[in-house]
Amino acid sequence: MKPANKRSWVLKQRPASVPTRADVDIIESPVPETPDNHLLIATSYFSLDPAIRGWMSDTPSYLPPIGLGEPIRATVAGTVVESRSPDFTAGDRVYGMSGWETLCTAPADYFSKIPEDSPFPDHYYLSILGAVGLTPYFGLLSAGDIKSGQTLLMSAAAGAVGSIGGQIAKIKGLRVVGLAGSDEKCQWVTEELGFDDCLNYKTCGDLEAAIRRACPEGVDVFFDNVGGETLDAALMNLNKDATVVFCGSISSYNSSEPVPGPYNWWQVLARSVTVKGYLISDYLTRFGEGQAQLTQWLQADQLTFKEHIVDGFDHCLEAYNLLFEGKNNGKLMVKV
Repeated sequence: MKPANKRSWVLKQRPASVPTRADVDIIESPVPETPDNHLLIATSYFSLDPAIRGWMSDTPSYLPPIGLGEPIRATVAGTVVESRSPDFTAGDRVYGMSGWETLCTAPADYFSKIPEDSPFPDHYYLSILGAVGLTPYFGLLSAGDIKSGQTLLMSAAAGAVGSIGGQIAKIKGLRVVGLAGSDEKCQWVTEELGFDDCLNYKTCGDLEAAIRRACPEGVDVFFDNVGGETLDAALMNLNKDATVVFCGSISSYNSSEPVPGPYNWWQVLARSVTVKGYLISDYLTRFGEGQAQLTQWLQADQLTFKEHIVDGFDHCLEAYNLLFEGKNNGKLMVKV
């Protein structure tokens, strides 16, 4: 039987900094009728990603801001309860873009089926077989055009995207140096993931000099998840004709004032650097290719990754803010 009500985390006001319950809170509301070409989905997992913080603001972005009173936008995995699309039936397990809701109504075009014969749990399609794996896959192989023998500098190396990206680069024959925020994280990416080196940016002192010591032949590809001072330090260590793959800028997502810099942006000119900003949606038609290759590497035990799954719908907001405290341990999700 179709449930009568649902619970949603909605945006009450634009956050000035790290979101609080004054900005984002839970409401209960009736489940609406399912329109044509839409699905009603009982959600099992929500993805918690830094990009969501940008969508809470009203600044221009690649997606429109979340409207006040609307559910927090996110990728989800769940089961179809009711389908008004010829491509789906009740009981299909799916993943796609919707929101922090116990039940979501969304266009069928926003969702893909999880293969019935998939050997992996559903939450893998929000992590290694979803944006977490596909972002570094296309970011490095297509946007970054990496080549064997190059040196890759990976910021947020112990994060969900960075940890997978570094391993993909090692598979492809690159030397990989990571940046992370604790000795424990650095030890994990070098000893378990196979990075060649990793710098604790909180304790290494002059980051620009530390990168220079770790990359004595310079940096050919910088995968930027952070921006800010990290980007400035990396710019001073790039080789001529290097590439910066701009994936994110988590250092400034909660800033309430204009962010200065990067002060060393002139190095893009001085070193003939290519800066490539990209979105995973740019490669939508190639998702099958990426998932097939990631599956092959997984089954060959060539990729290691962590998932941090917080249990309970009510814990969405406190779990989400772990991202900005550096306390998540792998790809962050909520199990509803």
